[in-house]
Parts: sequence; structure tokens; C-alpha cells
Amino acid sequence: SPAAMPAFRQVGEKQLPQEVVFMAWSPKRDLIVLANRAGEVLLHRLASFQRVWSLPPNENTGKEVTALAWRPDGKILAFGLNDTKKIILCDVEKPESLHSFSVEFSITYMHWMEVTEESSVLTSFYNAEDESNLLLPKLPALPKKYINPNHVFYIFSEEKSDEIMKLLGDVRLNALVLGGSSGVIEIYAYGMFKIATVTGVAGCCRGLCLSSDLKSLSVITEKQDSPDSKAEITYFQASKIILRCSFKLDTSLLSSYLPEVTRMARKFTHISTLLQYIKLSLTCMCEAWEEILMQMDSRLTKFVQEKNTTTSVQDEFMQLLLWGKASLELQALLMNQLTVKGLKKLGQSIESSYSSIQKLVISHLQSGSEALLYHLSELKGMALWKQKYESLGLDASGIEEAITAVGSFILKANELLQVIDSSMKNFKAFFRWLYVAMLRMSEDHVLPELNKMTQKDITFVADFLTEHFNEAPELYNRKGKYFNVERVGQYLKDEDDDLVSPPNTEGNQWFNFLKNSTTLKESPLLFPYYPEKSLHFVKRQMEGVIDQCLKKPADVIGKSVHQAVCMSLYKTSPSADSTPQLFKLPVLWNDKTANIHYVLFTILENSVSKIYILRRPTDTSRSISNGMLAVEFGNFLNSSINESCDSRCYSCLDAHFYDDETVTVVLKESVEQEGKERVLAQLPLSSVYANEDQDREFIWDSTKRYTEKLSKLDEQCGEVPTHTVFLENQWRVLENMKAQYVSVNGIRKVSCVLSSNLRHVRVFEMDIEDDGEVEEEEDEETT
Repeated sequence: SPAAMPAFRQVGEKQLPQEVVFMAWSPKRDLIVLANRAGEVLLHRLASFQRVWSLPPNENTGKEVTALAWRPDGKILAFGLNDTKKIILCDVEKPESLHSFSVEFSITYMHWMEVTEESSVLTSFYNAEDESNLLLPKLPALPKKYINPNHVFYIFSEEKSDEIMKLLGDVRLNALVLGGSSGVIEIYAYGMFKIATVTGVAGCCRGLCLSSDLKSLSVITEKQDSPDSKAEITYFQASKIILRCSFKLDTSLLSSYLPEVTRMARKFTHISTLLQYIKLSLTCMCEAWEEILMQMDSRLTKFVQEKNTTTSVQDEFMQLLLWGKASLELQALLMNQLTVKGLKKLGQSIESSYSSIQKLVISHLQSGSEALLYHLSELKGMALWKQKYESLGLDASGIEEAITAVGSFILKANELLQVIDSSMKNFKAFFRWLYVAMLRMSEDHVLPELNKMTQKDITFVADFLTEHFNEAPELYNRKGKYFNVERVGQYLKDEDDDLVSPPNTEGNQWFNFLKNSTTLKESPLLFPYYPEKSLHFVKRQMEGVIDQCLKKPADVIGKSVHQAVCMSLYKTSPSADSTPQLFKLPVLWNDKTANIHYVLFTILENSVSKIYILRRPTDTSRSISNGMLAVEFGNFLNSSINESCDSRCYSCLDAHFYDDETVTVVLKESVEQEGKERVLAQLPLSSVYANEDQDREFIWDSTKRYTEKLSKLDEQCGEVPTHTVFLENQWRVLENMKAQYVSVNGIRKVSCVLSSNLRHVRVFEMDIEDDGEVEEEEDEETT
């Protein structure tokens, strides 16, 4: 009779409207994320495959998901988009983008790992409280009304915006490793800031695995040779040839300086977060500034174009101020176009808008800038400790330039505050006078408190008219207007042009003192001042300097990575189907306990796909051979097959590591039999790597030249020892389902099987002891 069925309990099944291109289980919770062809990212719960949330595609993020990875603590999800070349970090609790950054290549694979290495230095750092939490005030929440809910870092607008720092996760270092189509690999500390750029890896990345001690990085690439090359002609006998290769890269610099890398990465991530906060604060300021504030400029320009008199606009208003009389044209402008009601609304808009911008500068922009200055200063102190940080590429002079750039930004923010303060006073006095004048024109009653105007008030309005109501023909050629009465908006324009009305520094004692002092003018202690530039321009300049100074460590660490092993695995022709590349083998697995990297892939031989398992030590200095075994599955389902038949009864369709000791596979019977085509099974590695079989591994000589090994495995498949496995009870028939792919999580003891049409999923709990269900399934199988 057939072997007893296992306790694989089905807990969910669903037909999906869109084809799934990626699926991955959360490492800590019973959650699975799916990405479909429409660009939608969906989070489902294990129980009944219930949807938790969905994140629809949009133009800001992108629509073509090509890679996905969970942070090791399961709190944040990262996915890469091919059309926008962006990486999005998403909160698992709700579909919100927490952080995003752009890359210069198409992402094809992601791996997010956590460092488990322990040392006394690291332990003391992990246990110590971040001093910045004690010395710096908490970043205030940004007003929600100015932020689009789909905007990255919308979380900064929440009431507890200081929790954005939880984006960093635990103090323990974790790293998001990105592989792309251009042979570039990038490592991002805490998934946010780049600490290494590895180049020179030939081919398109199909698998990545960074060891938990940071000593080695394993990469699987897919290389398609040019048809012009002679070697390519050899491979192009029947169809286009694709080479799948495995690289092992030595990352000993990262592991040797692990405490320093952790501290540096922590600082980098703080700086990256603050730059996002400052950027969003400036976005809120731009939203708070309203187009209605430009109404005075446009009305006056139209007045100049339409009036028939030769009297200037300034003189027209001066006559109204001094003699209380206005020309008929000015009366028409004020009463018919501007109107009393419109003037009142304009005054309220200016006061409300300027007050909001002023608060944002004081409480948000300055808070973020001062915190940024603090962390850069600490980073400079680290860079000056050359014994520890010089090898990692920290440059004190570059960081000093970044500090100077932040100082210039703070100066420009303070200048904006002065402009806002003077503009609010000027407009308040001007609108009060003009309001009374317009009431008199319309012969309305004027309240006594409004009618009182001292000589000082008249002088103040006269000065305002003299400074702001001069016609400027050159301004019309630049901006299409003759006046620039409103002075705040020019600071918020994201353009390279100089300010239309820069601040007047004539008579400023400090400026005169600096102008006459050559020593002070060139002193590095003074931050450069850019009176002609906008706040946006100085902000972009600051971002560029900071980005440049923090790029060097990534380049230095990347160049320290060198290739330790390079071997060709196999050749395969590209399939004609549209199966997403995300599902295709091979796969990498890191056994943290034994410090071993495994590579799983399949090769089709005589219509049967065998599993090949290659294992390598994570420590490249260990002299362990490149052991390889092949696994084929004997008949374990249908006992009626004659024993003399070929024992290779099952082809492997997909395989993934369930844990360090088990591989989960989806099998297909080589001899088609109705109702029993696909099987979900667990393959214990103990049955493959038995003690007595250690000497039977195929030993790959990695000392031979790469070109000699390109076809070695394909030519010598017969030399690789094949272990035939007869599974006892760790399997289950997947009835009424053309299963093709599987995603597993050994920590949560769950699996998700996907059909070949990419729309049908089943979810299983793998290690549930349920005798009643087992007996019921046995009865059904017997029937």
C-alpha cells in the first residue's frame, strides 16, 4: 500500500485575477507578499489566504516589479521596479512607502541579511543608547494637509513622526544587497544608504547571498554572449545560448572592520533620513505658498499694459497716498479688478501662507538642518580617527565641505525668515492703507480705528511703494511681469536662475566689515553665503556635496572585494514560455550554523530533471572542496510500477531551502498518470549527505582557468554522483492543480504553491500533527 501521507495541511486556496511574478514569505510572521504583472504588491495572511493590504502601482514609484526582499525582522518590505529603477521600502503594517532611492541599473535580484557576528566592541555599541536621542530634539511632525498620502516619507506627517527612526530597525547591522543586469552589485546598510559598490561581475545577476559574518558574497549570474564573438558561435548551434555562472567574492574588509562599518552605516542612515525630512519640509513650504499671492504682480503688470497715461504705477499710488486722490484708471484697477473683497481675501491669504511657511522653517527646516549638522560633525570626528576609518574611505576634508554646505543652507533659511518677517509687516501696513482708501472711493463707512494713520505709517507705506512698485522692463523679459511685490515665492522656486529681488545688503555693517577684511573673507570658519540664489538651489547644492562625500566609502569597500572562486554551472537555452525570471532556478542558501553556501539548480537529462546541489564554505580561506551531488527521485507514489522500470520517476520543477536541513520540492511524474501529476515533497539533506557518501561528492577543481571549465559540468554530468531518494512520508499529491513553483518559510513552517498559469495558489502548514486529517486523507487516497 502507499506510504502514509504527511501532515501538510492545506489552509488556503485562491484563484487570482492577475499573474503572479513573485512571492515571498515574511521571515517572522505568517504573511506572504505577492507581486503581479500589473505592478501591484499584495500582502496576504496565512489563514484562508486573506488579503491584508495592496499597494497599487503609480507613476511616482513604478509598475514593473522585478525583485523583492523582506528585512530580517519582517517589519519592512523592499521591492525594486524596472521601469523607474527605484527601490521602495514599504511598511508591513500599512501600504505606505517609508523610503525610496534610485539606482542606475535594472534590479534583477535582492537579498536582505542581518549580521549575526558577535564581539565585545559590537555588544557595547548595541547596548549603548544613541547619544543623538539625548542631545537632539525630536523631529516635529509635518502637517498632513500639505503631503500627498502616496508621497514617500508620508509617515513624517504622523503624530509620532519620531518613530520614523524605527525604519532603521535594530541597532544590529543589516544590509540590503542589490544585483542588476549590468554586472553591478550594491550593498545598502539598513536598506537605506550605500556602503559598497561591487563591479566587474560578468552577466545579469540571478541570485545573491551575503554571509552573516560579511566574509563572502555568493552571486549567480546569467551571461548572454555577443553573437559576434567566436565563442558565441560555438554555443549558437541550435538556439541562443545563455551561460549561468557562479561567483564567490571575498568581502573580508567588511568583516574585519565590522564595528566601524556598523557605526559608519548608522551615521550614513541618520544623514539619509534627515535629508529626506528636509526635502519634505521644503515640499510642505512650497505647498503652503499659494498662487493667489502672485495676483498683485499680475494685476499691476496688466495695469501697465492697458493704461493710457504716462504716469508711472509708483507715482499713481504715491498720489493716492499723499493727496487721497486716484486717477480714473487706478480707480478702475482697484474697484473693478482687485475689489475690496478681493483685497481682503488677498491679505488673509498672504498672512496665512507666510505664517505657515515661517512655522515650517523654524520648527522643521531648522530642526532637521541642525540635526544634520550634528551627525556630519560626528562623522568628521570618526574620519579623523584614521586608524579605524581611513581604510573604509571616510574622508575628513570631504565631510568638512558637507558641513560647510549645511551651514550655507541654514544661512539661507534664516534669510528667508527675515524676508517673511519684513514682508508680513509691509503687506499688513500696505493693505490696511489701501483698504481704507478703497472704502473711501466707494463712499463706504470707515471705522475710526482704521482711519487713524500716523506720519510714521505714511512713511512706512511710502518706503514700501518706492522699493516694490518700480517698473522693471528687464524683469518682464525674464518673467513676463514688471513687478515683484511678492518676495517669498522666489526662494521656493526649484530653478537655477538668480533671485529676482535679492536682499539689499547695502549699509549692512557685517557685510562691510567682511568686505574690508581679506583674512575673514577667506576663513574656513565662516559659511559661504549666496545672496543671489534660492533656498531650493542651496538645498540641491548641499545634497550634492553630501552625496559626493559619502560616495567614497562605497567605492573603497567595493574595490576591496575580490573574486575568490569562479565556475560555470551549466548551459541552457532560453525557454519559449513567458515564465517570470523571478521564479527560475538556481537558488542560493546560506547555512549560518555550518557557514556553508548552497546552490540548487536542475539539469534535464533524458526527459528527467535532476536536482544538483553545490556547497561552498562562506569563509574562502577554508580548504573545503567544491562538493557537488545530484539527486533524483525514485518511485514512492505508485507501487504498481514494476521494480524493473527506470527508477527515475519524477522530474523536479522547483526547489527551495525550507531550512538548513530540508529542501522543499515540487515534482512531476515522468510517466503521466491521471490525477497524480504533481507532488509537494520535503527532501531531508541527511538522506543526501550521509556520512558514508561524503567521498562520493563530485570535486570541482576551481584552480583551472575559467575558459576550460565552461562546459565541464555539461560534459561530465555522468561523473557527478547521483543519489536516488525514495521519500517515505514527507510528500503530498497536489490534486486538481498543475503546480509549478513553491515559496517556503521553515521558521513559520509554511509553504505556498503556485500553478503553471501563475494564477492559482495553495497554502500549506508543513509540520502540523493532525492524526484525524491524516487518516481522512489516507482513506481518500485508498479510494
